[in-house]
Amino acid sequence: MIDGGAIPVLPRGVRVHFDKVRDTWVLLAPERTVTLDMIGHAILSEVDGERSFDAITQALADKYQAPRDQIAKDSAAFLKTLADRRFLDLTQ
Repeated sequence: MIDGGAIPVLPRGVRVHFDKVRDTWVLLAPERTVTLDMIGHAILSEVDGERSFDAITQALADKYQAPRDQIAKDSAAFLKTLADRRFLDLTQ
């Protein structure tokens, strides 16, 4: 699980981009690309480098009228995977 106060940040050189050729959202990093599904894109759309994981979770729960606990679980797993693969930094 991710600490609620952790702030997800896309590191320098990593960005969310709409790939017109593939007609889908991707996460671009130097020499790497990850295709995003709708859920991944929704989560990363809330990552602004300023809001905490708790704030992002609450925003997603409000936006999609979904249970906060389920949003937190799914978002934490997704963001942790990205952090492990160095597509994302988690700062305190």
